[in-house]
Amino acid sequence: MNFHQLHIFYKVSEKGSFSAAAQALHMTQPAVTMQVQALEDYFGAKLFNRSTKKIILSDAGRTLLPFAVRSIELMRQTDQAMAAYTHMLEGRLLLGSSLTIGEYVLPRLLAPFGKAYPNISVMLKIMNTTQIMEEITKHQLNFGLIEAEVRHPDMEIEPVMEDELKLIVPHDHQLADRSEVTLSEALEYPFVLREQGSGTRRVMEEQVLDRGIDLGGLQVEMELGSTGAVKSAVEAGLGITMLSPSTVRHEAALGLLKIINISDASFKRQFYAIRLKSTLLPIHAVTFLNFLRQHAGE
Repeated sequence: MNFHQLHIFYKVSEKGSFSAAAQALHMTQPAVTMQVQALEDYFGAKLFNRSTKKIILSDAGRTLLPFAVRSIELMRQTDQAMAAYTHMLEGRLLLGSSLTIGEYVLPRLLAPFGKAYPNISVMLKIMNTTQIMEEITKHQLNFGLIEAEVRHPDMEIEPVMEDELKLIVPHDHQLADRSEVTLSEALEYPFVLREQGSGTRRVMEEQVLDRGIDLGGLQVEMELGSTGAVKSAVEAGLGITMLSPSTVRHEAALGLLKIINISDASFKRQFYAIRLKSTLLPIHAVTFLNFLRQHAGE
């Protein structure tokens, strides 16, 4: 018996067929069947009851399944614990991310990661959450980084980075000389916001609602479909906004925009890693995730 066989057994039980498991594991169906049979020979018991239409776990299979699940989780924990020592890793990391993470958060982290792990190459694709999930399911990405928590029966999602929205105003705005303001003070001014449904917009609106403030009272001067467009509109004096400070580092350094704290409300949010439950991440992907956890706040 070995871990590979337990992983294959788990995948067959999850998918309900040898052919579906073989496709998910990028193996041939005979190879999957052979590994399951080897496991059955080891235990001297049938693990599946087979019929022409489907396969279901036998009593022995139901007994084995929780141990297989635990072995997969233990292997994941082992990879995570050992990732800190594997500086000579090689590999190609296929990563998908949502726009804010891909354009504003990851670029400043990829350079130090490349210095620490020069033999790991990162291929980053920026797309929406639905596209990321589709490509993970097709094994075209190792994992994805997204801005909002989602639910999917085949996916595991975990928080890896924390972010917080701040008030962003033009350099010559009436609030620009303040280091912090209250939420009610900020809401006295017209806003330029991302479109309805965006993660950034949702975080802001949820906090406003939690404070008992009617969203109809927001003075929304303009709705725009990208963070870059919002920044340009605010810089031009068309309104103020709520954005992650990571998205306005350059403009703030040049004195074009001012970042202001809101003293009586917190606009914190999580960024999440998403991957297939039944597929072990390669060790270089685990290493990258650990690196994000350790350095995201820097």
